[in-house]
Amino acid sequence: MRLLLALLAIALLAGPAVAQHHNHGKSGAAPEAFTATPAFDPDGTLWLVRATADKIVVVKSTDLGKTFSEPTAVTPEPMNLDWGPDARARIAVDPKGGLIVTFAIFQDRNFNGRAFYARSRDNGASFTPPRPITTDKTSQRFETAAIDPSSGRVFATWLDKRNGAKARAAGKPYPGAALAYAWEDGDADFGKTEIAVDNTCECCRLGVAFAGPGRPAVVFRNIFPGSVRDHAVVTFKDVTTPGSLRRVSADDWKIEACPHHGPTIAVAPDGSYHIAWFTDAPARKGLFYARADDGNVPFGAPRALSSPNRQPARPYLLSDGQALHLVWKEFDGTKSVVRWQVSRDSGRQWTEARTIAETSDASDHPLLVAHGGHAYLSWLTKVEGYRLIPLENRP
Repeated sequence: MRLLLALLAIALLAGPAVAQHHNHGKSGAAPEAFTATPAFDPDGTLWLVRATADKIVVVKSTDLGKTFSEPTAVTPEPMNLDWGPDARARIAVDPKGGLIVTFAIFQDRNFNGRAFYARSRDNGASFTPPRPITTDKTSQRFETAAIDPSSGRVFATWLDKRNGAKARAAGKPYPGAALAYAWEDGDADFGKTEIAVDNTCECCRLGVAFAGPGRPAVVFRNIFPGSVRDHAVVTFKDVTTPGSLRRVSADDWKIEACPHHGPTIAVAPDGSYHIAWFTDAPARKGLFYARADDGNVPFGAPRALSSPNRQPARPYLLSDGQALHLVWKEFDGTKSVVRWQVSRDSGRQWTEARTIAETSDASDHPLLVAHGGHAYLSWLTKVEGYRLIPLENRP
């Protein structure tokens, strides 16, 4: 029940229009999913993975989102998909144009999940039957996959509860979950699951970027002593060695519940780190951004992105090699808007925030995607449908 209340609270924070798609439905029914996650392939084709209440499909566009193909099923049979506010099906494209889709289901009414993936090697015409990312059946949620730009290997990370189950069986406390990971072994399966960090917050999305070849950097909401749920980054030293935990900001948000509001990360070509996140701590409320010169130095002082009374939510960062882009969603009392800032000096200075899209009804989280030196806002709304909005030519 505590988790349910937290989920509802964060949905309401995101604005009434958003809350319509994160309620629990009538008679305990799962709400309809309302997400669209983008990826470009090497040829510039835009791919979207879409989810309904129990099925996942993929569509593609060769005209930057103006028209889309007929959907291709990823899940041949209905599945009990994870519908949490921070959960979504995700898609990534490797350098050869191969597609990988990841998603999670609920295994029971206690929100224990199971993470799956499916592959396509025929330009999205078909997908392999969904397979679990790991053989452990305890619980996995908020899985995400990212492609190592240097090798093309798929890195997957998720929140995993196997160590918590073991601790409780031994009569020991174990708050939260663990940050787990695995690398894909060819395209047939994922290798052995490893645990990078124990005692993470269990209900927030993860952010992944690459700090170098074989060196993913993962940002997540951690549980610090005293049930403080602030953010941390782990950067891998190599493909098998997670680095030390590095705290992003001492917000000191003490909460005995799940915020359901995860962070975002970008690593710029100069090696600088960029994080944006949500907090509701007594001394710091709303959305914030922080920068670090590299992976070894502390983050600078957090910068507020908006006023808390505008209900800022769901930040997303992207480095496209030429600039850093940052978007988030706000609610102005009548409609949801997407705000955008860009930095062309590695996050030292940013343009003034401006509104680049709005809607009067329900909407997905704002996402960013880039190809060929062009960055775009990707946004699904109930009224306007899917929109891919170019960013570079805006003042």
